[in-house]
Amino acid sequence: MTEYTQSFRRYMQFTLYLLAIFVMGWGITSYKALFLGLILGTIFSIYNLFNMFRKIDRLGEATVKGTKARSLGLLTRQAVAGLSVLIALRYPEYFNLLGVVIGLMTTYIIILIDSTSKIRFK
Repeated sequence: MTEYTQSFRRYMQFTLYLLAIFVMGWGITSYKALFLGLILGTIFSIYNLFNMFRKIDRLGEATVKGTKARSLGLLTRQAVAGLSVLIALRYPEYFNLLGVVIGLMTTYIIILIDSTSKIRFK
């Protein structure tokens, strides 16, 4: 397993842990809209992480073969983020917009913390 695949699995693991904490927060606390927003944003963030991993994997394969690679899917990730914000704006009684935005940044925050930390979590 490559280091990149290990990093992806680690990011997914921590994101799923946070998602479980958000689900428990939704079930236990009275801040239902905030935690539903966090859950919605995190689900879309997981999709973006998976999509980015897949695109970078294809880019690596194309580089090894010497062929031309397609884009990394910036427009797709932005469209997914826009869709999640649109859902939050359409149903404000269920989803907190700030929670959705923070949830969308979840995987990026995990990647930033993991890349800056000297200790590797296993």
